[in-house]
Amino acid sequence: QVQLVESGGGLQQAGGSLRLSCAVSGRFLSTYGIGWFRQAPGKEREFVAFIAWTGGTRYYADSVKGRFTISRDNAKITVYLQMANLKPEDTALYSCAAKRYAGDHYRRDQYDYWGQGTQVTVSS
Repeated sequence: QVQLVESGGGLQQAGGSLRLSCAVSGRFLSTYGIGWFRQAPGKEREFVAFIAWTGGTRYYADSVKGRFTISRDNAKITVYLQMANLKPEDTALYSCAAKRYAGDHYRRDQYDYWGQGTQVTVSS
């Protein structure tokens, strides 16, 4: 089993920044990488970003490219999502998830373990 705990959400004004953290524990070595997803009220959960535990593999949704940066600290077994130039449409519950295999990083059904999420609210 793998456990994931998100933190760092909150209320921010448009144009501001937040950094989310995803602390991973358990059998994380069985996983290939970590993705961030978000779900706004009344909408489906959507892919935000992905990072593999090794190498330089990173992916971003078009809606966040150039504004969000995903990174990792392997020593702390933590993945971060630095969010800049926030917009009201970034308001959502942000969750991190672990997947065991490469490929289809944008598909939520490819992830095996999920955290509970952290709320991000951006005011205009």
